[in-house]
Amino acid sequence: MSYLVLARKYRPKNFSEMVGQEHVVQALSNALTQQRLHHAYLFTGTRGVGKTTVSRILAKSLNCQGVDGTGGITAAPCGVCQACTDIDSGRFVDYTELDAASNRGVDEVQSLLEQAVYKPVQGRFKVFMIDEVHMLTNTAFNAMLKTLEEPPEYLKFVLATTDPQKVPVTVLSRCLQFNLRPMAPETVLEHLVHVLSAEGVTADEGALRLLARAARGSMRDALSLTDQAIAFGSGQLLEAPVRQMLGAVDRSYVFRLIEALALGDGKTVVETSETLRRNGLNPASTLEEMTQVLQRMAVCQAVPQAAGADAVDPDAADIARLGALMPADETQLLYSLCLHGRGELGLAPDEYAALTMVLLRLLAFKPAGAMAAHSPGTLAEKKTLKQTVEAAAGVPAVVVKAAAQPAPRPDQANPALAVVPAAVQPLPVAPGHAPMRSLPVVNSMPDRPLRQVTQENDASKIIAVPVRQAPAASARAEPLRPELAGTVQPPVTTAEGDFWFEAVQAMVSSEAITALVRELALQSQLIGRDTGHWLLRIERESLNQSAARDRLQAALATLGHEVALGVEIGRVTDSPAKRLAYAQAEKQLHAENLIFNDPFVQSMMRDFGAKIVPGSIKPAA
Repeated sequence: MSYLVLARKYRPKNFSEMVGQEHVVQALSNALTQQRLHHAYLFTGTRGVGKTTVSRILAKSLNCQGVDGTGGITAAPCGVCQACTDIDSGRFVDYTELDAASNRGVDEVQSLLEQAVYKPVQGRFKVFMIDEVHMLTNTAFNAMLKTLEEPPEYLKFVLATTDPQKVPVTVLSRCLQFNLRPMAPETVLEHLVHVLSAEGVTADEGALRLLARAARGSMRDALSLTDQAIAFGSGQLLEAPVRQMLGAVDRSYVFRLIEALALGDGKTVVETSETLRRNGLNPASTLEEMTQVLQRMAVCQAVPQAAGADAVDPDAADIARLGALMPADETQLLYSLCLHGRGELGLAPDEYAALTMVLLRLLAFKPAGAMAAHSPGTLAEKKTLKQTVEAAAGVPAVVVKAAAQPAPRPDQANPALAVVPAAVQPLPVAPGHAPMRSLPVVNSMPDRPLRQVTQENDASKIIAVPVRQAPAASARAEPLRPELAGTVQPPVTTAEGDFWFEAVQAMVSSEAITALVRELALQSQLIGRDTGHWLLRIERESLNQSAARDRLQAALATLGHEVALGVEIGRVTDSPAKRLAYAQAEKQLHAENLIFNDPFVQSMMRDFGAKIVPGSIKPAA
């Protein structure tokens, strides 16, 4: 006799045998008991959670004839009448299952709908079950819409899909939708115990926990893995063979890694990673196990009462101990690093080296307070050295006082800033808050002599010629509109900038400059000019190439400016690129205001809940 796999042998035959989907079972049972039956049902959910099983049980409930042949619609089909047995064996003439993954065209759907005009032959209802319905083509969906909306009274539709987002809303609106949820590991574990007890197979609880976690919410996957584990273990389920079969990492390694990271012990982290390499344990599985442990640690830290909820779990004591050992912020940081590091393993040439880098990343970004607890001497030494260097350099420090009023504008005096000596000053501490330290203010654009880069053999000429520069008082800052705050910085326009903007626009429009030369012109600021020499300033040294300067010089000559160009590196406040960016931002804001202030648009948003897709508004050219 051929062997029947556990996933098929223990497929539920009625609603009472289903596990993990109580919300669906209750709704369907009540509907069948009260005979409030809809004509179309849609079951959604991931693989192996019972979509097809629910469909078959529903078909049996609609067509069950009872043990004595006098039964009617029921929420508890007998399972012994001809209709129930034929549906279980897949030969009931009035129950049709269509696999939309391989029969997705309009011809297959039309062939199915042609059967709808005929009344049931054996049963009370015809039931059309379309599995993976999202695979149907748009034409096939359109062909079934009318029948799906108004089918004959003896016809029921049952649709199943793992991706309801791909099902047209015209189909969704015609169906009652039930979402079958992934099952919790505890639910899977409990069902596995029941199945193995019926099969007479001995199993360790640790092995069943591994199988329940590896199933990832799918009961079919859990039973299939159990079949494989029984074969792997020669009829027994022991934790060590199951762990070897799954490639799962022993949690003792995970606990050792997390403890070493909590203590800042990089040596143990690297040694444990090398042990994982020697034993051939999967790096991805290691990070997955770490995320599960860290998640439970975070729960214990946030809700200490939850630590006792998993007293039956042998790992609960170690998780509670690590939760007390590692600060909550480090737990969150490590969880995020492990989660993102899982996706980086495939990008590295060596997965184990990538695993080591993910683990060491926490030590690199460990909060200062935690590092001080493990190596106070080193931190104090670095702090003293930093203060000494700052004092020698004369770097001032500021203390920022909290204020409820709005932040003052840059052109007003700011009483909230008080200059203090360079040493780190303590801030006032509010009750219940941790002490804070003031930080030295470092100028992001320090005042330093600008390094000039000029053409070869022309340096003496440029320096010798007095360059006419616009005085600081003549620079006029373009007022920043409040709506553009935080989006674009306005240029500080100057007379030289006006002249340079017109010259660059003329060269760009005539295509006299392209590529790198055009970028050099757009990103530069004209600092000063004389009869035969102009001085430009740029922020990126990569633009300062002799070939680009020569071509820009030649383009200026075509406009009648026979000059020698000098280039220096420094901060640019008025360049053609900045002016164009600010003008484009103003046009974008104007276009958005026109749309949002339009009475028709406002009425659509107010009355019908319409929304404007972000980024869809573009100003007219």
